[in-house]
Amino acid sequence: MDDLARYVVDAVLIANRSYRDVAAAHGVSIGWVAKVVARYRQGGYEAIGGRSRAANRIANRTLADVEERIIRLRKQLINDGFDGGAATIHYHLEKELPNVPSVTTIWRILRRRGFVTPQPQKRPRSSWIRFVATLPNELWQSDVTSWKLADRTEVEIISYLDDHSRLILASRVTPVATAWGALRTFRAARAEYGLPAALLTDIHSELTSFLPIAVRPVV
Repeated sequence: MDDLARYVVDAVLIANRSYRDVAAAHGVSIGWVAKVVARYRQGGYEAIGGRSRAANRIANRTLADVEERIIRLRKQLINDGFDGGAATIHYHLEKELPNVPSVTTIWRILRRRGFVTPQPQKRPRSSWIRFVATLPNELWQSDVTSWKLADRTEVEIISYLDDHSRLILASRVTPVATAWGALRTFRAARAEYGLPAALLTDIHSELTSFLPIAVRPVV
């Protein structure tokens, strides 16, 4: 299984991170992220694995030669002001060689050679071990999710969830998320379940600044 590809899929579909954010965090192109997610949606995790075109010997070159070419490409791309991620290097190598290492292999070479520094703060939220407040109403979570209906109409879903029980306290579909829509949804949850001690959210501050509780931004 392609570890980086699976990591990207989880970041997009579980942590709800954007293609652009995930691509920037892992040194790959937005197009590659989109391709991996599309493969997953068609056939699950199996569809994103087993596609490596790496070989023990590439066009009469040793692995050491290929690795050095990867490093030179990385330096050249960065010096010229271009993206120097693994997917971009893979794209250029495809123009030179009949077979090239996978994007994951290139990424691992860059990391091993010190060109990629892991940044834990950029891991998808799903990878952090936290979750589950001690008591009900100790902490709510709020989010706005974009969705496309069967008739292709785009809407946004405002929701509130109790961090302890994982219960969806209130949910409202609206053409565009507004402060008034967020307030109405919050009031519906409060009327049914009471007032929480705090709220964890990555919603824009203008949609939550009016709430009578402590609001913690997702970081």
